[in-house]
Amino acid sequence: MVFSSSVFMFMFLPLVWLLYTVIPDRYIKAKNAVLGIFSVIFYAFGEPVYIVLMLGSIVLNYFAAVFIGKASEKGKNIICTVAIAANLLVLGIYKYSPWIVRVINDACSTAFPVPEFTIPVGISFYTFQILSYVVDVKQGKAEIQKNIFNLLLYIAFFPQLIAGPIVRYIDIQSQIENRTVTAEKTANGIRRFISGIAKKILISNTAAVIADAAFAGEEISTLFAWAGAIAYCIQLYFDFSGYSDMAIGLASVFGFTICENFNYPYSAVSVRDFWKRWHISLTTWFREYVYFALGGNRKGKARTILNRLFVFFLTGLWHGANFTFVVWGLWHGFLMMFEQLVHFDKLTAIRPLRPLTRLYTLLTVCLGFVVFRAPDMTSAMQYISRMFSFTGSGADALVHFSPYTCLILIFGILLSFPVLPTLRKHLAVSGKTAAAFEIAGYVLALPILMLCIMQLASSTFNPFIYYNF
Repeated sequence: MVFSSSVFMFMFLPLVWLLYTVIPDRYIKAKNAVLGIFSVIFYAFGEPVYIVLMLGSIVLNYFAAVFIGKASEKGKNIICTVAIAANLLVLGIYKYSPWIVRVINDACSTAFPVPEFTIPVGISFYTFQILSYVVDVKQGKAEIQKNIFNLLLYIAFFPQLIAGPIVRYIDIQSQIENRTVTAEKTANGIRRFISGIAKKILISNTAAVIADAAFAGEEISTLFAWAGAIAYCIQLYFDFSGYSDMAIGLASVFGFTICENFNYPYSAVSVRDFWKRWHISLTTWFREYVYFALGGNRKGKARTILNRLFVFFLTGLWHGANFTFVVWGLWHGFLMMFEQLVHFDKLTAIRPLRPLTRLYTLLTVCLGFVVFRAPDMTSAMQYISRMFSFTGSGADALVHFSPYTCLILIFGILLSFPVLPTLRKHLAVSGKTAAAFEIAGYVLALPILMLCIMQLASSTFNPFIYYNF
């Protein structure tokens, strides 16, 4: 089930919200039961077979945590290691085994049968969440959840089940059994949800038309190649940040506060700064559970560089079974290594140089996303070569830019940077009330929602990009 679908918006969400709201806050177990049941239905709507896989993962890790709580120190390590291996094995089988077999067949001229698995939706996200629970229990950072249905709610909570943010158990454990729904939370949540769906339907889907045409074209002009690359950067950001906004908004409606996942990444002054702003929950997960486990920056400069390269290799691989994702991850890893070696942070500290460092960051990120978007490395290199071939009149690009498309893309570019927070801050500093700014946000939410609904009714099915990961 997709957030930006009529079934979700006009049937599923109103029903679950109504049933949840009529139950008083003091009956938190009943509220959790409603959310748990509807979360399972939400997942089963699109993955009726793989719901068994997700439920099996919950049961396995529930008992792993229970046994960790009763074991000796040595036993804790063994149980945790087995649980991690089991989770990663399942993830590897369903997400990577067909790709690995194809690579072996191509490299060795063999004919091993390729497994015909469809990747379970959201398996990368809920696997990382359940791993954070088991590891935190083993390290004594989190309490053992003795109620398996509460653990199910943590893993299967439908707002962030499919595409994150990746919520660590220690950040939400207290909210599972103690939270309240307020009018303010509900209003803010609805507005956040509307902003998210507007990002997806109005901006991301519009940019997708240009990006898809450019990446599908042959012998395109340099202008069209750049237009397609920039359009894809807009598409990906507003698609994924839009989903995160919708997830955070829906969580707020049900009384939960979950982590932010984006902080205007295209305003970053370095690649390192970019990763503090892009997919924050994934960056945090790898830092806490991989980078620190490898020693972080405590074992010398050379080891720190290797640790970061390995983390970015895994970051790329996490996104999918394709060499393009691996290369994209390593590209960012090498850029981080370069920035560390040349002490790039000293350049970013010089304010007159920040426009240049921002330009460098945008260019390197854009080139990386070309590789990310391409079906294979050959196509990626061909596309990048077109970007710098300086050929063609650009007429092939202009046919895709209607006045509406140009207007939406301009809004997209502006909203990729902290324009609204800056305006809000300016109002506060100047002594003008920010209440009018907030009221305007609520007033505009309704017409924006109506525009999204009209777009939704007239468009074809267009799932979120990160549903594939």
